[in-house]
Amino acid sequence: MTNKKQAAPAPTGRVANPFLNAEFYSRMRDYTERDAGFSKEIKAIGESGAGKQSTDARHAPSLALLRAVVKKGLTLEEMMNRIVKGVESGLWEPWLTAFGIELRGVNYAKTGERNARLAIDMSMSSKAHTIFSAAGVGNWRSLVAEDCAQVQIDKPTEKTPAKVTAIFFLDAAA
Repeated sequence: MTNKKQAAPAPTGRVANPFLNAEFYSRMRDYTERDAGFSKEIKAIGESGAGKQSTDARHAPSLALLRAVVKKGLTLEEMMNRIVKGVESGLWEPWLTAFGIELRGVNYAKTGERNARLAIDMSMSSKAHTIFSAAGVGNWRSLVAEDCAQVQIDKPTEKTPAKVTAIFFLDAAA
């Protein structure tokens, strides 16, 4: 994954997300408070929508950093491969939770595709934020939104902060 990705022209009917440009993101962060910067990026993601560039979480370039991280004794990549193989199904949800990923639906049958839907938290307090931030990828939410199949944004209320989720799929190879 390259952090110098320039905002490509949006396909017809899709608004371009300026936060895909790492330099633009960095300039914005220099002059904008954290909460306001988050809100601006989420607004741009909401207007642009999911890019659907690489909807399988095992192959999405924006998730390369996450796939390499070890939690619970395994990399996320190995966890995903085990899900696809259909082994150790009782461990799938706790494994993913360590990354802030929710298993929203999956085929637990011993054979066939998993047809799993993974919801990756992109909220302000996301577990993934620390990993991307340490690697210097500030605009990770916009990059993830370009790859994912769907973006869900739940507006904040008096009692709950904004919830932003990227939906990816995880299926056995065809």
